[in-house]
Amino acid sequence: MVFTLPRELAPLALQNKKVLYDLLFRASAETLLEVARDPQHLGAEIGFCSVLHTWNQKLGLHPQVHCVVPAGGLSFDHRRWIKSHHAFFLPVRVLGRVFRGKFVAALRRAFRDGQLDFHGELQRLAQPKTFAAWLRPLFRKDWVVYSKRPFGGPEYVLQYLGRYTHRVAISNHRLLSFADGQVTFHWRDSAHQNEQKLLTLSLDEFLRRFLLHLLPNRFVRIRNFGFLANRRRTASLPLCLQLLPSRLGPQTGQDAATADGAKDLWRCPECSGPMVVLERLAPAEIQLRSPPLPIAAAA
Repeated sequence: MVFTLPRELAPLALQNKKVLYDLLFRASAETLLEVARDPQHLGAEIGFCSVLHTWNQKLGLHPQVHCVVPAGGLSFDHRRWIKSHHAFFLPVRVLGRVFRGKFVAALRRAFRDGQLDFHGELQRLAQPKTFAAWLRPLFRKDWVVYSKRPFGGPEYVLQYLGRYTHRVAISNHRLLSFADGQVTFHWRDSAHQNEQKLLTLSLDEFLRRFLLHLLPNRFVRIRNFGFLANRRRTASLPLCLQLLPSRLGPQTGQDAATADGAKDLWRCPECSGPMVVLERLAPAEIQLRSPPLPIAAAA
């Protein structure tokens, strides 16, 4: 899920990075948690990882939060896992309206509490009536929340997160040349089927755009919420793994009675007693715990 601020807020965000980026995190997280709890949509407690992303392909300021969310959540009594709808996770139009309401309300409180700074062309917004008039049209327009397709597995989740958590505004492979005080790099035009194009900027303009994305000192740009929050995940993650349906686990009830192959698979070959899963090991863990190969076989 991607929550994006309207472009009109970018100049204000540039002068108040910590305040507005904190509001972006909080408003998007509260929106996801609230809409997911609604029985009309999912009726579950969810968890997710949020990553701040501030740039577009041309290095312009484009604040947005990317949220990686499991497709479901815990029931309110924490006794079962509730799967999301097969066609979508949560309705994006509802998310957009709730997100807009929460962010605008929080921004008004920040202005009232004197948390916002105004410089240059934005100095006029320091007047309450002017700020209210400037903010009013933003509340009338739709705010964009984008829901992407599910990932193809844990490896893809790690690849996706790695692109946003361990890189700066532009990767080295996009830089093509630096000559005569000009920097040339390629960018992807999403408005034209992701066509690759070239952009040449003066050195000063390139550095100006790059420095737009420096974050305040000690600002945390990766945050966890819901059952993945730092103070909860120690207890909630094992519960989620226990409640999640797994094709690797033993079948029970009528399914087990009608599937002889699966039933025999979970019987001890020596005593015919039922076998119980005590721990699941990843392939790397299995390799680490396996006995050393015989010398002859290793040779």
